[in-house]
Amino acid sequence: MVTPASMGIVLRKAALLDAVMANSKPSPSSDDSEARRLTAAIARGDEMAFEEFYDLYNARLFRLVVVLSRGDETIMDEVVQSAMLTAAAKLRPLETEQHLWNWLAQVARQHLIKAWRHRKREPALVRLEEFPEIASNIEPDRPLEESLNAALLALEQSDRQLIEWFYFDGAGHQEISRRLNITSKAVSSRLERARAKLRLLLNRRLSHEP
Repeated sequence: MVTPASMGIVLRKAALLDAVMANSKPSPSSDDSEARRLTAAIARGDEMAFEEFYDLYNARLFRLVVVLSRGDETIMDEVVQSAMLTAAAKLRPLETEQHLWNWLAQVARQHLIKAWRHRKREPALVRLEEFPEIASNIEPDRPLEESLNAALLALEQSDRQLIEWFYFDGAGHQEISRRLNITSKAVSSRLERARAKLRLLLNRRLSHEP
């Protein structure tokens, strides 16, 4: 039986997998420049920039929400639209495309959890095979989760703790910066390096490399 606690773990692992696997290759500098341009314009209230942003990210965000919600059709559209409205109101200038996507994905996860809590029910789970356009691009849940767990254990303790604080404990950059007595920018850099190491370990396990 799925409990709120177990579903919370599922959501956090899905979030971590998305962050690790969605950026297997470094973003081109042009993508980073585009992210800086768009986020700066949206922060100024530029409606045309937001429409461009919406066109670029709506489909990708919807695919993520399908996975995180396990295909709960009753809330998928609601979560995506809520996340986009939050972006229109609160998005601030960001330096890289990866930071932009991570921010948007985090907002979507928060709206998903709020939607489930508001309805006071356990989320409906469906098999990903019912969504062939999604399932064809995703590894089976169990092998991927097992590989993720093994890769986490193979990380250095400091990197693993950073990942766990951010993805499993829900600590933000400012909270982690206080814990480590470093700047938020340094936290962001360390997280990016830790994700890169985790991505390498995970890819090795998935490709059965020693």
